[in-house]
Amino acid sequence: MATTEQINGVPFEVFIPQEVNRIFQQNRIILIDVRTPQEYAFEYIPGAMLFPMASFDPEKLPSQNEKPIIFHCGSGRRSRIVAQQCADAGILQIAHMEGGLGAWKAAGYLYAAIDPATGGYIQRPSGTEGQ
Repeated sequence: MATTEQINGVPFEVFIPQEVNRIFQQNRIILIDVRTPQEYAFEYIPGAMLFPMASFDPEKLPSQNEKPIIFHCGSGRRSRIVAQQCADAGILQIAHMEGGLGAWKAAGYLYAAIDPATGGYIQRPSGTEGQ
């Protein structure tokens, strides 16, 4: 279950990769990657949308009427900053994934990456837990 923290008095949820994977596979969330386009091009979670922190504008987020948004980055630092920006803009339904893509990969969940041998994309799990 997600934990709740406060940003300037606004509560936001922090999810671990296991929770995000489960609800993402159930198509119950919008997963937004806030890393750079270069980082995303190198490796990404299939189905996650890209909205880089450098150009992030909380007012341009998709509606959360149907599905809540969970942000992620490489380690969890930038997604927390983006959550802060949302709180400052008065967006109350915000969440991020603790540990970012690094924790996702360590948990063994599916991600796509560039294969250095071919230059093409491959999908692979990493770690030992699997899906």
